[in-house]
Amino acid sequence: MTDPALDESSIDAETLRERALTTLTTARDRTTLLTSCVEEPDLTAQHSPLMSPLVWDLAHIGNQEELWLLRAVAGREAMRPEIDGLYDAFEHPRSERPSLPLLPPAEARTYAAEVRGRVMDLLESADFHGTRLTEAGFAFGMIAQHEQQHDETMLITHQLRKGPQALTAPDPDPVPLFTGPAEVLVPGGPFTMGTSTEPWALDNERPAHRREVAPFYIDTTPVTNAAYQAFIDDGGYGNERWWTAAGWAHIREHSIDAPLFWRRDGRQWLRRRFGITEVVPPDEPVVHVCWYEADAYARWAGRRLPTEAEWEKAARHDPASGRSMRYPWGDADPAPEHANLGQRHLRPAPAGSYPAGESPLGVRQLIGDVWEWTSSDLAPYPGFEAFPYKEYSEVFFGPEYKVLRGGSFAVDPVACRGTFRNWDYPIRRQIFSGFRTARSAGDV
Repeated sequence: MTDPALDESSIDAETLRERALTTLTTARDRTTLLTSCVEEPDLTAQHSPLMSPLVWDLAHIGNQEELWLLRAVAGREAMRPEIDGLYDAFEHPRSERPSLPLLPPAEARTYAAEVRGRVMDLLESADFHGTRLTEAGFAFGMIAQHEQQHDETMLITHQLRKGPQALTAPDPDPVPLFTGPAEVLVPGGPFTMGTSTEPWALDNERPAHRREVAPFYIDTTPVTNAAYQAFIDDGGYGNERWWTAAGWAHIREHSIDAPLFWRRDGRQWLRRRFGITEVVPPDEPVVHVCWYEADAYARWAGRRLPTEAEWEKAARHDPASGRSMRYPWGDADPAPEHANLGQRHLRPAPAGSYPAGESPLGVRQLIGDVWEWTSSDLAPYPGFEAFPYKEYSEVFFGPEYKVLRGGSFAVDPVACRGTFRNWDYPIRRQIFSGFRTARSAGDV
C-alpha cells in the first residue's frame, strides 16, 4: 500500500510559486465577489447568530494572512496589532462579533488588500525550504485554504440572508435521470487512509496509515431530494423509532419536519435558495440536513451512515493496483468534468452527474456537490501531531463533532481532496450537508 499524492520534495520552486499565486488569487477573487454584491448594511449585519457578519470574515481573512505569512514566515512586525483580538476566532464566539469594534467595510478591504500586496512581494522571493512551515509552500497553501473555507462560510451567510437574490451562477449541466446501480460493493481488506506526502494537507489528514475495512455496500450517488421526501411522506419526522434519543429530542424541541429552507405548498415542496424560491428538484442530492436527520433516514431505509474509513476507501481505493489515489478519479487535480466545486454553480448537480469523476468501483459524486455526513466522531489518526497550532484540529477531537467528507459545491478544489476532513455538531443544518448510506456486506 502506498500514499501517492505529490511528493513535496519533487516540486520545483517556480511550480510552487505559481500554485501559491493561483490559489491565493482565486480565493481573493471569490472573497471580493461575496463581499461586493451586497450593500454595506448587509456586510455589517449579523444574518444569523450562527454566522459572523460578512465584514468580520473579510478582516479576519486579512489578519490570518498577516499573522502566518508576514509575521510567522517573513518575520515582520505586526501591521495592526490592536486588532488581533477582534479577529481571533477562539476569543470571540460568532454571536458576540457584531458588538465588537470591527473595522468598517472600507477599512477592512484596505487592510486585507495591503496585507495581500506585501504577501505578493514576499512570494516573489519565498524560500520553500528550511522550516516545516515553509516547506513546499505549506504556509501559503494553508492560507489559501483558510480563505476558501471562509468563502464557504460567507456563502452560507448569503443563504441565511433575507432579501432579494444577490448572487448568480449558471446551473450545472442537465443530465439524464441516473439509472445505474443503486449501490456498489466495496471489497474488504486493508487500504491506506490519510496522507504523509500531500504537501498542503492539514494536520488532521496526517499521517498515512493502514486501515482494515470489512466489505460493505455504499450508495452510488448521494441521497436525493425525492428519496428524502419519501422519508418525510412516510412520517419519518413523527416516528421516534428512527431517531437517536438526542436526535428525537432535538427535532421535537425545534419543531423540525423537513430540511432547512424547505416549506410545503399544497402538495409540493418549495425551498429558498440564495434569495429565490423554487420547487425542490427531485433529482438533486438533498442538502441542509443535520447528522440526526441523515442518521434517521438511513435507519428508516434499513441502512446506516458509512464510517469515515468506509467513505475514504470508497473514494480513494483502487482495487486494480491496491493503492489509495488522491481523488476518486485518480491523482490529477480536480477539473470541471470531475466535480461540482468552487461555487461555479450555486446548487448541487443532479445525482449521477460527473461520470468522469467516479471512483474505480463506480461510486459517483464523492467529491463536490454536498458534504457527506459519516457515522464517525472526529478523532486523531495514529501518530497525529498538531501543526502548526493545536486549535486547528486538536481542540475539536471527541464525540461532540461528527465527520463530514467530500466537499460541496461551495468548496474550492484547494480545500478539498480525498483525505480532507470536515466536522461539525450533529445539529448543524445551515452548512451544505447531505449524505449517502451504506450497509455491511452480510446485511440483507
